[in-house]
Amino acid sequence: MSTLEISSLNVRFGARRVLEGFDLKVNGGEVVALIGPNGAGKTTVLRAASGVIPLESGKVLVDGQDLGRLSPGQRAAILAVVPQAHNLPHAFSVWQIVLLGRTPYLGWMGQASPQDLERARWALERVQLQELRERPIDELSGGEQQRVLLARSLAQDTPVLLMDEPTTYLDLHHQSVLLNLVRELAHEHGLAVLMALHDLNLAALYADRVALLVSGRLQAEGTPNQVLTTETLSRAFDVPVHVTIHPDYGTPLVLPDGRKIQR
Repeated sequence: MSTLEISSLNVRFGARRVLEGFDLKVNGGEVVALIGPNGAGKTTVLRAASGVIPLESGKVLVDGQDLGRLSPGQRAAILAVVPQAHNLPHAFSVWQIVLLGRTPYLGWMGQASPQDLERARWALERVQLQELRERPIDELSGGEQQRVLLARSLAQDTPVLLMDEPTTYLDLHHQSVLLNLVRELAHEHGLAVLMALHDLNLAALYADRVALLVSGRLQAEGTPNQVLTTETLSRAFDVPVHVTIHPDYGTPLVLPDGRKIQR
């Protein structure tokens, strides 16, 4: 099992530093949820870790290997990304998008091998999209497009998976299907999963650990019970919340305390 380690990460956009001294380790076999207010830097962490944006300083390591020293193709064999569904190439079918996940492994002339085709078929089955295989991507709903992006990443077959708001556009059923699948892949297949989530209750239910990011700095990190507390969340989100215990799962249940919100 591989380990993702983000060390002393600093990222600057112009004169503004958006991440400062960010440290986080994600072990193989666990799901870590990255939470925080809008603009806290969650997406920036994922984009920096995947090499999409440059680092001011710091390192991103997988099993001690500095991803910043690898080519894009080498990184793509180690780390897969599930972005938010937008700006997908409209001329492509679902199958073509998913098969793009095999790009790091394609042989001479970019010809897909039987192993590539089998992995892509497996990925489509896992996200329950086999029946839409030939459908143009622009004919799908936002939720279906999000599942296609997950299938593409599963086809990529990497030990590390980064996910940016993977439940965006998904209904309750497909939220549950997707997050249960991600947790299964982590726990049973040893993936190291880091996902940005807005929904704190989904983080409580599906994450092994939670990392709270506020204004580009890591404010708290630990199990959901350690991080998702009334005091910590009220301070981080600048709004009164009430945290109780889920009656069935024993995980934190986060509720806005509407009676105390000042209008």
